[in-house]
Amino acid sequence: MKKFLRIVLTILMYAGVLVFLIPYFRGTITESIIFLILGAGFAVLCGLLRCYLTEGDCGRITHTGRDW
Repeated sequence: MKKFLRIVLTILMYAGVLVFLIPYFRGTITESIIFLILGAGFAVLCGLLRCYLTEGDCGRITHTGRDW
């Protein structure tokens, strides 16, 4: 189930990037600011969900020694 969820969230993440790029392909950047906001937000949301739900290593990194 995790593998399937990871694939779906990856596809949705790239779909968000595609929505973000629609104004650039159409050449109407000033008129399509909503596509930029929605596409970027959707890509970030799906990326974070993919990280937290399937990979499990998105928490803080514990330091085991000196941090230098």
